[in-house]
Amino acid sequence: MNQCILLKSVLHQGKVVDILIENNRFKKIAESIEPPLGATVISCKDKAILPPFYNAHTHAAMTLFRGYADDMPLMRWLSEYIWPLEGKLDAEAIEAGTRLAILEMIKSGTVFFSDMYWFREASIKPVEEMGVRAAIGVTFAEVLANDAAPNFKFLRDHYKDYSDRVQLAVMPHAIYTVGEKLLRECADIAEELDLKFHIHLAETEGEETRSLTSTQGKSPVRYLESLGVLSPRVIAAHAIHVSAEDIALLREKNVTVVHNPASNMKLSSGIFPMPGMLRAGVKIALGTDGAASNNNLDMRESMKFATLLAKVAYQDPELLPAASIFDMATVNGAQAYGIDAGVIAEGKLADAILLDLNNERFVPNYNLISNWVYSADSRAIATVICNGKILMQNGYVEGEEEIIAHAKETVARLLRL
Repeated sequence: MNQCILLKSVLHQGKVVDILIENNRFKKIAESIEPPLGATVISCKDKAILPPFYNAHTHAAMTLFRGYADDMPLMRWLSEYIWPLEGKLDAEAIEAGTRLAILEMIKSGTVFFSDMYWFREASIKPVEEMGVRAAIGVTFAEVLANDAAPNFKFLRDHYKDYSDRVQLAVMPHAIYTVGEKLLRECADIAEELDLKFHIHLAETEGEETRSLTSTQGKSPVRYLESLGVLSPRVIAAHAIHVSAEDIALLREKNVTVVHNPASNMKLSSGIFPMPGMLRAGVKIALGTDGAASNNNLDMRESMKFATLLAKVAYQDPELLPAASIFDMATVNGAQAYGIDAGVIAEGKLADAILLDLNNERFVPNYNLISNWVYSADSRAIATVICNGKILMQNGYVEGEEEIIAHAKETVARLLRL
């Protein structure tokens, strides 16, 4: 039996229309649609529909570390604080942290996240149960004594096991935590199984310096190219410390780069080379990074940070207008991970948010996208829909009280260990 949702009288691209969702896709957009038998009808008076967010890089369960260690350089932050506490994590903690992350993302309009973390099955479970989409990383990091063989076995055994909302991805952490041989093997299995290959790349000056010293003068980007790793399946997080030649190579190899403005600023990692990336035509998506270095998973906030940082850093008020950063936060992220969504159009997967136009930050509403990027916040989100199902209505997500309580209990347990 078809599952139908009819959105009545919703603002879409400047016009008030009806939108019919059938099963998991937008079936019809028209001035007026009669409700099919058994359809759920939602009155959308004074509501606007937009694509939701696709968070192209994060570490979901690090919601448990929110505010644990702030105001220090990346490598000290990792080695003295984050990695030691991560050593206490177990599957139960990862699941609790991931549920908290998904709750936060739904309430701030995100329906997909790319997750580079540990205990992947503990992350997959809440994704399946809470109705969102995710690329769940099988993460490799040799410096943390990660055994690669079980990871490769897991990928081969399970890469087709999950719903159409979940994809596994090959995720070597970075070139400074994964050696040359293992990087090649990761690229090979990603090719073999047709999976995405996601890696931190050129995030800090220190990474650039170490790469130049240890690889006979190759930058991190050039190093990956020398290994035969770069390809259209590669999604590179950060890519801050890159030369014009690096950028040209990223474009040539059709790599998608994920900009993480809040984390980059907080850790003082550097300023993303937005003008050079745009001129070269590099594909750019947007991410929040983890809540330990952001300290939230709010993609709308990341949109605003990204465009304002670009304008002031490069002294160009016309750089990265609202419509461009909105695409990076929505359709670009969806396309990077092969998801047929990110736009509201007939035939596309039915992912959407409904915004309350009576929220004070949408008044006046000269330009909806401009208001969403520069003015509003998540309080304006009334409804979140993913894959044709309602995940949040009237600002409420089912079971949110239990998710928050369990996260608090989990943090208390970790601190006792």
